[in-house]
Amino acid sequence: MDRREAEAKLSEIIRENRFTIAVVFPLVGALLFVAGHEAWLPAWLAQNPFLIIFGTLVMRSPLVAGLLPEIDRRAGIALVVLALYTYAIEFVGVTTGLPYGEFHYQLELGPMLFGTVPAGLPVFFFPLVLNSYLLCLLLLGPRVNSRAARFIASLAVVLVIDLVLDPAAVALGFWAYDGGGAYYGVPVSNYLGWMLSGTVAVGLVELGFDWRSLRDRLDNCEFMLDDMVSFVILWGAMNAYFGNWVPVAIAVLLFAGLHRIDRFDFAVGQSVRGTPR
Repeated sequence: MDRREAEAKLSEIIRENRFTIAVVFPLVGALLFVAGHEAWLPAWLAQNPFLIIFGTLVMRSPLVAGLLPEIDRRAGIALVVLALYTYAIEFVGVTTGLPYGEFHYQLELGPMLFGTVPAGLPVFFFPLVLNSYLLCLLLLGPRVNSRAARFIASLAVVLVIDLVLDPAAVALGFWAYDGGGAYYGVPVSNYLGWMLSGTVAVGLVELGFDWRSLRDRLDNCEFMLDDMVSFVILWGAMNAYFGNWVPVAIAVLLFAGLHRIDRFDFAVGQSVRGTPR
């Protein structure tokens, strides 16, 4: 089986299981997070890092399958550089408090490099940037031709996504900011730091990928943003559970954006019966 055949096979598997991946997995994940938080599960199962990584990888699979045909040498180099940058800035952040503010991991999300940074960090970070960029390619309309518009809009969506993610992650005890913060325990410095890391990350995506080719791929790959669907369901639900209503409202806005571009209409259920949209 060559690369193209493997990519086609993976896409077929994703397409046939869209509802399970994009809706069932995040709902089950939310239930497990609640059960773990409430100590309804045995200690070895509550917020088990390897179970978290497995579920995350499954929910990331539509994005991976959608992007694989677009990854050439230039894109591959950009992603490697982005991975190295991700590890570096996270290590600096944990050890010095810059640029996000003083914070520490309370839960080891799988193996930890140097006992400090999760080895699987790109699995958690890459999709925040890539999904933001892809979403903007569809939402910008004719303004998508402007590099400045793509860059600014993508960076804005990255920040919006973290406005949803961080409060729920702090409430679950994934990590904590030593001095707390006005926004559900998250300090303003975190978002200033995300402006820096997001600027570099979006810039690498813009340089590494051909945005026109990505836009065409989005038109021909109905499941490419299903990972964003999973994100809205999982983290919107978790914020609702903890009563973080501003992040819930922001998740609803992301839902509206996905619905506007016809990526969150629950037609994914058709794939269960083997009939893609």
